[in-house]
Amino acid sequence: MEMTDMTGMSLKRGSLVVEDNDSGAPAEETKKQKMSECSPTRGLDRLGDDSLPDSQDGPGAPEAVSAGKDEKNSEAQLEEEEEEEEDGLSEEEEEAESFADMMKHGLTELDVGITKFVSPHQGFSGILKERYSDFVVHEIGKDGRISHLDDLSVPMDEEDPSEDTFTVLTAEEKQRLEELQLFKNKETSVAIEVIEDTKEKRTVIHQSIKSLFPGLETKTEDREGKKYIVAYHAAGRKALANPRKHSWPKSRGSYCHFVLYKENKDTMDAINVLSKYLRVKPNIFSYMGTKDKRAITVQEIAVLKITAQRLAHLNKCLMNFKLGNFSYQKNPLKLGELQGNHFTVVLRNITGTDDQVQQAMNSLKEIGFINYYGMQRFGTTAVPTYQVGSFSSPAEKGYLVKCREEWAKTKDPAAALRKLPVKRCVEGQLLRGLSKYGMKNIVSAFGIIPRNNRLMYIHSYQSYVWNNMVSKRIEDYGLKPIPGDLVLKGATATYIEEEDINNYSIHDVVMPLPGFDVIYPKHKIRDAYREMLTADNLDIDNMRHKIRDYSLSGAYRKIIIRPQNVSWEVVAYDDPKIPLFNTDVDNLEGKPPPVFASEGKYRALKMDFSLPPSTYATMAIREVLKMDTSIKNQTQLNTTWLR
Repeated sequence: MEMTDMTGMSLKRGSLVVEDNDSGAPAEETKKQKMSECSPTRGLDRLGDDSLPDSQDGPGAPEAVSAGKDEKNSEAQLEEEEEEEEDGLSEEEEEAESFADMMKHGLTELDVGITKFVSPHQGFSGILKERYSDFVVHEIGKDGRISHLDDLSVPMDEEDPSEDTFTVLTAEEKQRLEELQLFKNKETSVAIEVIEDTKEKRTVIHQSIKSLFPGLETKTEDREGKKYIVAYHAAGRKALANPRKHSWPKSRGSYCHFVLYKENKDTMDAINVLSKYLRVKPNIFSYMGTKDKRAITVQEIAVLKITAQRLAHLNKCLMNFKLGNFSYQKNPLKLGELQGNHFTVVLRNITGTDDQVQQAMNSLKEIGFINYYGMQRFGTTAVPTYQVGSFSSPAEKGYLVKCREEWAKTKDPAAALRKLPVKRCVEGQLLRGLSKYGMKNIVSAFGIIPRNNRLMYIHSYQSYVWNNMVSKRIEDYGLKPIPGDLVLKGATATYIEEEDINNYSIHDVVMPLPGFDVIYPKHKIRDAYREMLTADNLDIDNMRHKIRDYSLSGAYRKIIIRPQNVSWEVVAYDDPKIPLFNTDVDNLEGKPPPVFASEGKYRALKMDFSLPPSTYATMAIREVLKMDTSIKNQTQLNTTWLR
């Protein structure tokens, strides 16, 4: 088994567009959400804020900081400025570099330790994600089945509300009920006159309010000879997050599971949209894994005590989403339960010969690819997430450069913060923390940054170390297991001994992400780990931290991944805008599959493969094309897609 190095390769072969970027989306693919009778109002824009990490969720209690009069005044001024802050930038600040200019200074694969290939085949060029519909991800559930959206029918029972539930209220009535539900006005109730006073009509209105506005109860009142349905709060603010137990049939599972098909949106954005249209908190949704934005993705979602009927109604309101395959279950979904993802990927305008494609795909199927953490893990610009520092770079917006220059000159966090027009960015949060807690209390200052961001930096650093160490392992020892390598027996890592070497292949070998609960290989790669961590002032023998968030146990990751269910075909086409395969929605709508010409202006490689969780499809594609997948490199090769 051979391996090759990317450092000596020509980078003049074409374009591989990898990173998610809205500016690269073709105009005809940019769709707005369709507004209809179930559209949320502006009042819901902050409904999901409670699900975000709170700034007080920082690690440890803040240490006492002595603040003089000037410091107190400075802090008050900062808070006042933040209250007055607007989201927009001035004309001068908007004269920042173009996206393509910024990316010229961004990260390359070499910067994050991605340097090796496993196959000797000759690479070729191709364009990935020229259209987001060229990259389709289907989740593989815990039962091993690939999730498909192929059934839009709704399971019904006698206790489900009628379809009239969704149309009986006017837009103005919904607005008033929504403001009442969200405590956005001083009203303690909302009265809705029953124009056609029948028991059936009153029942539908009662059902509609309770179904569409969790937390509200209703009653019927006579007022001056007219009938009114009066809505009011039953259980205070907590009712919004906790749907009423008595409104859900006891015989039915508490969770409605469904398959979500989405286009050009990541999982959390999609859930935020669904929660706003349903008028519920995002935290009642659960899922097994997050999915790419610039792609079509199909995955299973579970939601607490929302009927399939109500979910299916969203199909009439939303574009770029489709919900189906509904079922009621007793349990939610949990992160990490999935077995992996199945990818259908089109590489357009390929330059490789049929023989080159055959060699590349056979190698992917039989050998696999190096299980690097992909470029998405590290950010895109010159201040990567693994190296959160205080230096300026030409990749940054003008106001960030001014902020960093002020910091370098004065070391005054308040003065540096005043250079930022948008203070809710990570830099602004950190400066506010330094201003609040003082320069000697870095841990508490860093704690102001939301927990998810803090953990992202730590995980990114672990990934950076892992990539570099795996490249060195392959550089020094090739693609065969050697004594001292690590393999997993169950969840436990053990060493390969000399006498057992023939019992293992390179596909069994794992390498550790640094942490306090891992062991390291018994050869010179252990010394390489120590040297790299020491250079960053970390002690490989003492990786515990007094702050729990920063004390990671580490983990093990296979160094080579062999995809499953690999298949491919090369197709010819003339129109770069036509889809080259059918999606689940295309099949539901009965669209015929595309017909290809025997010869065309362009050739495309359509590939299918399955990967386990936490592996990067872009790294598999990198092995096929033998090209740097960083957006910096792709922008230098071809910036026309950004214009």
